Amino acid sequence: MDNYILGLSCYYHDSAAALLKNGEIVTAAQEERFSRKKHDSGFPKNAVICCLKSQGISLSDVKKIVYYEKPFLTFERLLETYLGTAPRGGRSFVAAMQVWLKEKLFLKTELKKNLKAVQESLGSHSSEIPTLLFSEHHLSHAAAAFYPSPFEESVVLCMDGVGEWATTSAWIGKGKDIEPLWQISFPHSLGLLYSAFTYYCGFKVNSGEYKLMGLAPYGESRYVDKIKENLIDIKEDGTFRLDISYFVYHRGFRMTGRKFHKLFGRPPRQGETELTQFHMDLAASIQVVTEEIVLKLAKSLREETGIENLCLSGGVALNCVANGKLLQEKIFDEIWIQPASGDAGSALGAALVGWHQHQEQERVVNNSDSMKGTYLGPEFSNVDIINYLEQIKAPFHTNSDPELFERLAEELEKGHVIGWFNGPMEFGPRALGGRSIIGDPRNQKMQSVMNLKIKYRESFRPFAPSVLEEDVFNQFEMNVKSPYMLMVAPVKKELCKKMTEEEDKLFGLEKLNIPRSSLPAITHVDYTARVQTVNITSNPRYYNLISAFKKKTGCPTIVNTSFNVRGEPIVCTPQDAYRCF
Repeated sequence: MDNYILGLSCYYHDSAAALLKNGEIVTAAQEERFSRKKHDSGFPKNAVICCLKSQGISLSDVKKIVYYEKPFLTFERLLETYLGTAPRGGRSFVAAMQVWLKEKLFLKTELKKNLKAVQESLGSHSSEIPTLLFSEHHLSHAAAAFYPSPFEESVVLCMDGVGEWATTSAWIGKGKDIEPLWQISFPHSLGLLYSAFTYYCGFKVNSGEYKLMGLAPYGESRYVDKIKENLIDIKEDGTFRLDISYFVYHRGFRMTGRKFHKLFGRPPRQGETELTQFHMDLAASIQVVTEEIVLKLAKSLREETGIENLCLSGGVALNCVANGKLLQEKIFDEIWIQPASGDAGSALGAALVGWHQHQEQERVVNNSDSMKGTYLGPEFSNVDIINYLEQIKAPFHTNSDPELFERLAEELEKGHVIGWFNGPMEFGPRALGGRSIIGDPRNQKMQSVMNLKIKYRESFRPFAPSVLEEDVFNQFEMNVKSPYMLMVAPVKKELCKKMTEEEDKLFGLEKLNIPRSSLPAITHVDYTARVQTVNITSNPRYYNLISAFKKKTGCPTIVNTSFNVRGEPIVCTPQDAYRCF
């Protein structure tokens, strides 16, 4: 009899569900892809149904359901924090309590009610719900990072906004066990500090952090001392404390307070207004501070434990610039980062806690990892796609794979942009050749065409390259695999173009339209790129497509961005793909 465990993450942001079958990761998906509501935080009904349908089972076949955190501990933190700041923050306290008293305090009842609705929609009238367990937030992050990793033993570092109390935590993973080392507790949080600058620069918290990271290379890091002298005290071992008087995230609806605005001499930028050099310099400065903390923590963990491997998880682990620096510094022999590092990935972590800790099942270590290239979502056959296109009377052609790849290589060379919908959907925030928009990286106009005409998003946002794994060292200063696009690496010096004196004097976004290498569409202003390496095993069709482009042009790299327009989630179904196209 197969042993199924379902993991859930919901009611904060990025709801998701993940399913294990006898300990193997079989399906995982985010709710936003089905509901089409970006960062959907509701109960992941569609994601749960997708998991069950993928195995042809019903909820009654599941042995355990594991939720990714302990709501009572979060409730305790909220109460203690608000009591500590009373009478300030009264309005947000009342708003938070209304949500808690309505939904979260009685979470077990709420989850059972929603799980029953899933059963009914699948045609089952059994009133029995599988055993419901609760993991801890940072334990779920740690489990999502360590258990699928290729390491028998590893240090695990989790950094995010906040779990129940923890904001940064370190663990040691060995075999099936994960033991805690230490944690930094709320309100001292690297994730919330970065989010405070995200908010202050006019981007949305919990979704705009990567925009801040993309903006950083256009600025000078001139506010680093101001941040370190006023906002955060960083110790030699990387641990830190914030001066909480500058922030209001612990007692209000906003992130930064008057004292913060006075320190930098102006109020927060309103979204969609002009981005100035000031905002670029702030982005560059908070990026430098983040990197310093990550590197110091990594160094002290290596010294403290002597362990050679590092696993990373939590929202801060999606800062691929900091990850790239960590790789360059060679503090650890090997690094593995959970591709769905945010809260969505905690659904998977929770299921793995259920398997290895509650059921005490041994761990089988896989040479690469057990994430299956993160292609864990729903898949659609050619028959599904053809039926849909015929139904809506869309004009279409079908080709055999060799013809298709040759045709696409030609289209790419002509400067055309292609919507690529192939195989199972990716789990996590990155499109990795399952639901991607692709183009020619040698084309100088590609970045602005894709950003402004296709994605309808800010012109400064960089695009990532997908490169054949065996060619990565010919194109980038990088000699490791990066299948999940979580590392930034410098473009190979031979491919880079030297700036003229005039070009060197340019400031901010003026730098944008100057080609910096023979791959201008993916080379950022600091001569780096966020690299995805592609091998034939994990995604054969994507690999063969890039190979056809290489055969035609000599270039083993293409531009890869997610198949969606600004403000909507990555496409999931053929219907989404056609509408977006």
